Amino acid sequence: VQLQAFGGGLVQAGGSLRLSCASSGGTFSRYSMGWFRQAPGKEREFVAAISWSGGRTSYADSVKGRFTISRDNAKNTVYLQMNSLKPEDTAVYYCAADRHGSVSYYHGSYEYWGQGTLVTVSS
Repeated sequence: VQLQAFGGGLVQAGGSLRLSCASSGGTFSRYSMGWFRQAPGKEREFVAAISWSGGRTSYADSVKGRFTISRDNAKNTVYLQMNSLKPEDTAVYYCAADRHGSVSYYHGSYEYWGQGTLVTVSS
């Protein structure tokens, strides 16, 4: 399974970005998907996750109400819509796939990872 995340960039505080993660080489519709982020000097942290069907989602408290995870199984793509961005959201964002289908906040649950896309939020 190959994952490629894109859509990052520079945005002002209060702005929005939509990240996408395209999957190839596997059965995307069977995997739960997650987004994680890593800021400079910090550990990788959970952002959001979605079940294979899209019927179940989970969010970190820090992004709840501002970010929305979704997926399009016909396009083998998962999205992260980020609104009301804050400078503390600045990080490299990674998408990940879990072939066991858990909607987990734990990075160790995910077997496949994309290369990351940088989001920078200026104040």
